[in-house]
Amino acid sequence: MTELTLTPNIDSADDFYADLLAAHEGLSKAESDAFNARLILVLANHIGDRSVLSAAIEAARRKG
Repeated sequence: MTELTLTPNIDSADDFYADLLAAHEGLSKAESDAFNARLILVLANHIGDRSVLSAAIEAARRKG
């Protein structure tokens, strides 16, 4: 299994966050939730490794 990266690892993280917020502008709560779901599926497909995705799900549960 590939180790899940949980430390900051995004180039220009502030710019990414600004882009993410901008993508939600003008969306209703339902549209924003649907956008987040689509983004998660796109990124999960890019990752592709089922063990990494399972580890990410578990890490997200622990953070909540």
